[in-house]
Amino acid sequence: MMQFMEGSLAVADAVRLCRPQVISAYPITPQTHIVEALADMVANCTLDAEYITVESEFSALSACIGASAAGSRVYSATTSQGLALMFEVCFNVAGMRLPIVMTIVNRALSAPLSIWNDQQDSISLRDSGWMQLYAEDNQEATDLHYLAYRVAEDHEILLPAMVCFDGFILSHTYEPVETLSQDQVDAYLPAFRPYQRLDAADPISFGMFASPDYYMEFRYEIDRALERAKERIARAGKEFGKQFGRDYSALVEGYQLEDAETAFVAMGSLCGTVKDAIDEMRAQGKKVGLLKIRCYRPFPGPDIAKALAGVKRVAVLDKNISLGSKGAVGLEVKDALYGSGIAVYDYIVGLGGRDLKKSDIAAIAALAEKGQGDQFYGLRQEVLR
Repeated sequence: MMQFMEGSLAVADAVRLCRPQVISAYPITPQTHIVEALADMVANCTLDAEYITVESEFSALSACIGASAAGSRVYSATTSQGLALMFEVCFNVAGMRLPIVMTIVNRALSAPLSIWNDQQDSISLRDSGWMQLYAEDNQEATDLHYLAYRVAEDHEILLPAMVCFDGFILSHTYEPVETLSQDQVDAYLPAFRPYQRLDAADPISFGMFASPDYYMEFRYEIDRALERAKERIARAGKEFGKQFGRDYSALVEGYQLEDAETAFVAMGSLCGTVKDAIDEMRAQGKKVGLLKIRCYRPFPGPDIAKALAGVKRVAVLDKNISLGSKGAVGLEVKDALYGSGIAVYDYIVGLGGRDLKKSDIAAIAALAEKGQGDQFYGLRQEVLR
């Protein structure tokens, strides 16, 4: 059924349909509407779940660990400083192989304080062992939650997943969203069947001490599970497409790439602006295209190399910065295309919610054609020292 919904409420409704048994979260802008809606659902008995009220994001994800280890399907949500407070616990979740799904409403990190969007928060946890999926619009944001649970709970994967979508730009924006029924979701997402769980009658331990003789093998197993997740994400996305008409089998998605000479690479809601800019540039005879990265972890390097094999140059639009180096996405795209002869230029854009217009996209394309890349785009020189 098509509904006109705020992004946060559409995500909350999708989470409800996934039948989480335990929810633990701490409200923080711009994530708050999601957990407020879920709390209302629990209080009004439209969602049969335990909602745990906690004093911080650290406690929220810690409570999720206990609930997941005990055999429950678990959900949380956070953003920015809240995710930073969860840093230690995020590594614990992945290391214990607990299939928790968490929504990240992307927002800039302090200091200085900013409540507006960029992707620095989730990018900073890219090495924690979580799968990371990025949504372009609110339809994709809702659908990716069904897929995330499906893959995370696969016994060949058993890893947590972040579904990331841009704060305010999507979370507080109303868009048409095709919602599913409970029967439809149940047909796609089976009831949670834990691989193992805490049981007093058959005691086991999670996250125990590992000496140097064993620690490295645990990290290797997480890495291999992430590698297997590429195929599982593609399979789950294809099955979703067969059932509901929206195919998410591709970890990356091309737009106007067939004859493109310059290709943009981006993640999240920025992709919509880039598509509009491409349409205008195409009307002017410019051969430009877009490669949208939907799945950032596991990183789809071979898929990126294949999709961009025919272009002359790549302009990566990074809404993050690995300070002292380059944008995180740009670094990995350069690695994926190493030896191809394709020039890759990285542009740091949109930090702290700075707007990126269609005219800016065209200007970046012109810079890439001149070979002028690896820079912060749109800096206000008058405020720099």
